[in-house]
Amino acid sequence: MSDQLLKKIGTYWTGRAAGYSKVNQEELAGAQRRDWLEKIEQQIHNTFRDREKETIRILDVGTGPGFFAIILAEAGYQVTAVDYTPAMLEQARKNAGVLAEKIDFRQMDGQRLEFDDESFDVVISRNLTWVLEYPEMAYASWKRVLKKPGLLINFDANWYHYMYDDRKEEAYQRDREAVKARGMEDYNTAPDIDEAAMEEIVRAVPLGRVDRPVWDLKTLERLELKKIQADTEVWKKVWTPVEQVNFASTPMFMVTAQRV
Repeated sequence: MSDQLLKKIGTYWTGRAAGYSKVNQEELAGAQRRDWLEKIEQQIHNTFRDREKETIRILDVGTGPGFFAIILAEAGYQVTAVDYTPAMLEQARKNAGVLAEKIDFRQMDGQRLEFDDESFDVVISRNLTWVLEYPEMAYASWKRVLKKPGLLINFDANWYHYMYDDRKEEAYQRDREAVKARGMEDYNTAPDIDEAAMEEIVRAVPLGRVDRPVWDLKTLERLELKKIQADTEVWKKVWTPVEQVNFASTPMFMVTAQRV
């Protein structure tokens, strides 16, 4: 990643760290904690049917304020969590509380993981690939650190696709109107969001312009991963009603694949 763009991305997410952490805290305090864990563990169980949780090593890439790392460590897995932004890792440690001692937090570029080959049983990520300059490199790096067998789980959405598609721009504006009509909080107008800075970043990275998860499936196939699947309905299981209204035009998907 170019130093200039990397700096811009780091600066943006440093500014978002505290606000994003509040979102994670709400998730940890509500039913989402259970819903997300249930969906993730379903995938883990399908791959590692006879393994005890305590023997399964999970890498959370782009952990942000630590939501995945926390719920997985609490469930009994061995968890390592990486993020490029120190401010996010600081929030993650705070949110983890006493669990922070059980989670190996590290500052690292998710596109160029520094771990040895075949270090983890599971690599998981959420809302990261869309903002990467080299997302295919990231997937290749995640594959490299996976053991055989190993499971890759990625949750993401076509964030900011409306910048390149008039119909999606109209749908995005309908989301804003629906949120306002229902008296809900608009997650796209939070005071810590620098929209101009984010749109500048989006123009410099590739995935805002492509159709996903179609792109993900083709990329993982090129990387010779197996049992590649996409669940485009997962948002109905893990998002709150407020999230579903806020992001109706950009529903979250889940992509899974195995290294065998």
